[in-house]
Amino acid sequence: MTNEPLVDFPALKEAREKLDAKRKSLADIFTEAGPEYDMTRVKSLPGDSHAKVAKIGELNKEIIECKGKVDDLEVVAHAAAMAAADATDVETKATSGIGERGSEPDDRRGGVSFKKGRSIPFGEMLMDSPAIKGFKPGSGSGPMAHLDIELKTLFQTTAGWDPEDLRTGRMVDFATRPAPRVVDFLPQTTTTMSTVLYMEETTFTNSAAETAEAGTYAESALALTEKSSEVRKIATFLPVTDEQFEDEPRARAYVENRLPFMLRQRLDSQILVGDGTAPNLRGTENIVGINTQPLGADPIPDALYKAMRKIRDTGFAEPSVVFIRPEKWEGVRLLRTADGVYIWGHPAIPGPTTIWGVPVVETIACTATKAVMGDYMNFSELAVRRGVDIQISNSHGTFFVEGKLCVRCDVRSALIHYRPSAFSVVTGL
Repeated sequence: MTNEPLVDFPALKEAREKLDAKRKSLADIFTEAGPEYDMTRVKSLPGDSHAKVAKIGELNKEIIECKGKVDDLEVVAHAAAMAAADATDVETKATSGIGERGSEPDDRRGGVSFKKGRSIPFGEMLMDSPAIKGFKPGSGSGPMAHLDIELKTLFQTTAGWDPEDLRTGRMVDFATRPAPRVVDFLPQTTTTMSTVLYMEETTFTNSAAETAEAGTYAESALALTEKSSEVRKIATFLPVTDEQFEDEPRARAYVENRLPFMLRQRLDSQILVGDGTAPNLRGTENIVGINTQPLGADPIPDALYKAMRKIRDTGFAEPSVVFIRPEKWEGVRLLRTADGVYIWGHPAIPGPTTIWGVPVVETIACTATKAVMGDYMNFSELAVRRGVDIQISNSHGTFFVEGKLCVRCDVRSALIHYRPSAFSVVTGL
């Protein structure tokens, strides 16, 4: 990825101005409505509360469309900037790594053989009885037979032949945080180093000014500082018996899929809340220099907008995603006007998963009292040193003599936030 400034791109500037204007219009409407969202106080929109809420919905759709256009133009502008600087493109790819060194499930199955036993007298008597020999299919009845047999125990399932039951193929996963989503919003690259080094422009003094003929030029200043991000490892292992893999073909595939899921689930959390103390990654919430916006007395939508505005004012960036807990987003989704009209759409229809035109991801990976946002698309990176690696061995401890296997799984990567001011966190939710 590149952090070069965008080239002069009038279409992008015009699209951003249009987006900001529409956002401001929507913000002004909510300001008129007040903290109680009383639509009767909104004078800038005609009609009753239902008509005003419908107009708010239309304006929100326009914001989403404008945001999409801005995103598309940013991609074009970045490509133009890279071409102008004759930069070398760095190919990015997402490394899933599931089963990189895994193999197909073991097909070996334990064989079962049965030895034919001799018939018991009761069976011979039953098959030779007139009741069996004289029965005709479809007749509905047959001759009766009496067998003179002494029975001391009632022949039933609890003291006789237990019926054979077949287990279904369904396996219910443990209730845990679902498939990782945070990592999907970060550009991913590969690295061959143990530390990712990059240069950050820490001084930018622009003294450019109009100068008279023969006048003295004003002096500007630039300074660069080397920054680094260490490659960290996330790992786990699972003890398994030889018999489990030998007797159940699906067991190995299950383990080799579940362990990488555990790593990605942990990586999701590290990206947002990692404290940076080795061997932890440093997550967005703990990056020095990010913007902070307290909730205070504001409704959540207002606080989120103010946090976005700080990213634009101080980071000169555009937030690409908002991460928030489901219970906090619930308060936004259920917002209603003073007369009971749902602002985010009627319960019978899917509501927008965006706010102020920015995509919203509901996840419990972030802190319960915070919402995290930022321009992850342009100013963050997950540099993968090694993708998900799975290895199996019996050399752990006494596993060899105990007939056990150690299945270990790990991933190594570095997390980088190139411009801290391009990120923001809302506190006090």
